[in-house]
Amino acid sequence: MADDAFVGVTFAVELDKMQVGRFSSCEGLGLEVVLEQREEGGNNGMVWQLPTRLKYSNIKLSRPIGPDSEKLTAWIIKALNGLEPTTGVISALDTEGRLVVEWSLEGVVPVRWTGPSLNLDSAKVFTETLEIAHHGFTPKAGG
Repeated sequence: MADDAFVGVTFAVELDKMQVGRFSSCEGLGLEVVLEQREEGGNNGMVWQLPTRLKYSNIKLSRPIGPDSEKLTAWIIKALNGLEPTTGVISALDTEGRLVVEWSLEGVVPVRWTGPSLNLDSAKVFTETLEIAHHGFTPKAGG
């Protein structure tokens, strides 16, 4: 299983210990090491690259509107009323629903929610997108 490529993955999302459903797209899970450049006097051959802090990018989760949309809206309202960072878990599941890998998130805060474009002239699937900020993640191996 370690060499298998996973196709058709969905992402089950838990926010503040509440299951808010599965998403078809998860973008932005990543980090960046911020470097500070220092030039050393008398050493013209190089510039020191010193790591200073980690920056975590916002995560965008998208899916078609469905029964779990109400749970997501309830979490957003709860989070905005208290505006306290919470925890979250994003679990990548294969086509049979088995766990591939999951990431535990710390300090989750909603940044943006975008609902469907309601247009009678266009027959599209209604989708919603949630963007969250966080203070770090811990990956766990799937089983």
